[in-house]
Amino acid sequence: MSLANDFETFCNNIKQDNLSDMERTAGDIAKKLNKHYYDLDGDADSHMYIVGSVGRRTAIAGSSDLDILFDLPDSTYKQYDAYESNGQSALIQDVKNVLKEKYPNTDIRGDGQVVVIEFNKYTVELVPGFKQSDEKFKYPDTHDGGSWKYTDPLSEQVECDKCNSESNGIYNDFCHAIRSWKNTVGLEMGGLLIDTLVYDFFKDKDYFSESSSSDYLRILTDLYKYLKDQDPDRSFWYAVGSNQQVNNSDDGAFVAKAEKAHKKLDGTENDSDEINDILRELLGNDFPKAESESDEKASYESSSVRKTFSRGASTEKFIEELVPVDIRYSLQIDCKVTQNGWRPFLLRTLLRTPGSFLRHNKHLDFYITKTNCPRPYEIWWKVRNVGEEAVKRNMIRGQILQTNNSHQGESTNFYGPHFVECYLVKNGVCVARDKIEVPIGIN
Repeated sequence: MSLANDFETFCNNIKQDNLSDMERTAGDIAKKLNKHYYDLDGDADSHMYIVGSVGRRTAIAGSSDLDILFDLPDSTYKQYDAYESNGQSALIQDVKNVLKEKYPNTDIRGDGQVVVIEFNKYTVELVPGFKQSDEKFKYPDTHDGGSWKYTDPLSEQVECDKCNSESNGIYNDFCHAIRSWKNTVGLEMGGLLIDTLVYDFFKDKDYFSESSSSDYLRILTDLYKYLKDQDPDRSFWYAVGSNQQVNNSDDGAFVAKAEKAHKKLDGTENDSDEINDILRELLGNDFPKAESESDEKASYESSSVRKTFSRGASTEKFIEELVPVDIRYSLQIDCKVTQNGWRPFLLRTLLRTPGSFLRHNKHLDFYITKTNCPRPYEIWWKVRNVGEEAVKRNMIRGQILQTNNSHQGESTNFYGPHFVECYLVKNGVCVARDKIEVPIGIN
């Protein structure tokens, strides 16, 4: 197939696959709240708004977060606004308790501005609000003694839909593609920030209204350039449609990762032998394999030589095959390298020097250095040995094991460009991941 067809297949592969289920859940919640606050029986539609990435139609397969907003009566606002102190907290708790009647065995909690419902397949974050004459919503914020704030999700949906229409559907494809990229490389990047930056890029390029899937490689390369040229220290951007402030994600970590992605793609031609491998590395396994590749064979790369071997490839597993992946938190791992008679050092320090590698007979202690993911979560590790020597010894490995241990011990046994990856799994979803290369040289 052509690269254009591969992009079309990829975009179809990553489309959101649980929308109808989420809509049913939102409807069930609406029925309960409509009955309690409006005395409406069986009304699954009134006063309920699906917002966030799902509402903007930019969510992808495996999305684990459903944002909804329920419009409460004005009388409810007056009731809680009259509280002497933090009526906002009392409102959040009231909505939580109403929903607890419907879902008595489900973890439901009030969290600042939302009621969080932890279902097995995804998390619902419900904002109780009050629709205003300008289509904005007033909503409670329980912090600092309580206050009322405003949000404008409907204008964000309108502007995203407009951009998608002007671009003949290309805008949504690239909002989806950037989400797949951030899930693949383990990047904490909020959905509204993604949609805003892609929107700004598209608007600056006349919405790519004359483009098609045959232009997707060029568009993707230029989009990575746009992302890498952003200021990582910038505090916020103005959100698409609403012009509300959308905060920087993870201190602008997306800028450095976009620079690496752009460097891989820049100057690469559509018919290049390496383009398929690069796109799968950046966008994930939902991007189709090149027709020349076989399920029975595995390809391994060195700095200058590409070789294909026929043994051991079937041992590798991918996290996407085991659980949905929706990266929502940051994770960093490193490795302490030790050997008798030698001073210990950190692997990432070594990797900052191009061409550096580890020698044999060293002990490797991989460990989690930092994460902002709240507990509880499961810890899974993957160790992958790559190269001709690994194939000869039948030690390619690549299994994914749930150890729940923040450390993973290994050793430098034989030559090859290996890697180790760590995953945090929360409520059955991979929400954080990180990867470190392990270059082992000839003894």
